[in-house]
Amino acid sequence: MGTRDHYDVIFAGGGIMGCAIAYNLLRRDPNLKILLVERNSTYATSSTVLSDGNIRVQFNLRANIEMSLYGLEVLSTFSEEFATEDHVPDIGFRQQGNLYLVDAEGEDFARNGLAIQRSLGADVVWVERGEITDLFPLYRLTDDVVGATYGRKDGTMSPLDVLLGIRRKAVSLGARIVEDEVTRLLRSGNQMTGIEVASGDVYSSNIVFNVTGAWAPLLADPLGIDLQMLPIKREVYNVQINRSSDRILPMLLLPNGQYLFHEGAGNFEVGGAQPNDPVTYDDFSYSRTNFEEFMWEGFVKYLPDFDRLKIVSGWGGLYAMNTLDYNAILGEWPTLKGYYCANGFSGHGFQQCFAVGRYLAEMVLGEEHALDLSIFSPQRILDNKPVYENPARLI
Repeated sequence: MGTRDHYDVIFAGGGIMGCAIAYNLLRRDPNLKILLVERNSTYATSSTVLSDGNIRVQFNLRANIEMSLYGLEVLSTFSEEFATEDHVPDIGFRQQGNLYLVDAEGEDFARNGLAIQRSLGADVVWVERGEITDLFPLYRLTDDVVGATYGRKDGTMSPLDVLLGIRRKAVSLGARIVEDEVTRLLRSGNQMTGIEVASGDVYSSNIVFNVTGAWAPLLADPLGIDLQMLPIKREVYNVQINRSSDRILPMLLLPNGQYLFHEGAGNFEVGGAQPNDPVTYDDFSYSRTNFEEFMWEGFVKYLPDFDRLKIVSGWGGLYAMNTLDYNAILGEWPTLKGYYCANGFSGHGFQQCFAVGRYLAEMVLGEEHALDLSIFSPQRILDNKPVYENPARLI
């Protein structure tokens, strides 16, 4: 077993959450000794890198909306803020907007959410039924759709470049990153004491973050911590149709929960939940059969040009699904001092990393919070008191 090196804060996981929190800590206190342990620095199976790289303000919980508004703030100056001496990141951020079709059943909920979003200054508008095709010409007017909400500043970017930009900046500020696998979180009584890694080395700290994404239960369960999380695989497909557009169309969310991103010409990235989405830690495959059986007709109903399409490629990625309420779990675990959570984002994690990184850094340092995210405290997991966003519209 290797030397027991001591750190002020250790992160089990060196993905976007760990890097964002470490960056915010070191901005506030450059003297902190911080370690991030990442098992694969290529991030080949990272949920962030395998995501669609989208940010949206179209939530219904105030805290979720505020996190996205802050995220848009950071993204507006990302290249400057995360530049280092030898690198200026280019994340390819495009604000094509997100267009969410609304059916009669969801209209009240959508309008209530829209009112909250607008009250917080979000640039979201209601689009009347007959005006939807002005924004998305491929849409066929269907009887079930009563209108749409349009987040005009929502957009997409390269999630890998965002992650690497934050990582490089954290390292430039003094964070140490070790490529290894955390095999065990260490405790003494009700106090965290460090981690053990696959190489046999032990690193000590009284503050340990479990930021391993969909794999978080593997480290939490042995400590007696039930995050109520499942790793759910979602499949994404790159498809081509025989109709193209001379402009990038908004991201489109259909009433059935399926979505598509226009990538130019007749190319689209599409996905959505399927009835057979498996619980898995290591399956990143995709199935053409799944698309044909569970998704194709759903797209064709609203987009006739999808009747004849070509599946070019695809992949699978893992959702860190919080089965209690599909929202983040943020903060120190109530019964284990020094064990910190940033888990269970259920598909929202990438876009929320900026606000979460700031919030948890403030928490560790005992600073006043710029944004109150206590609604997502882990205490609600122990109390079985869910905080719902909108379970029926999880994407």
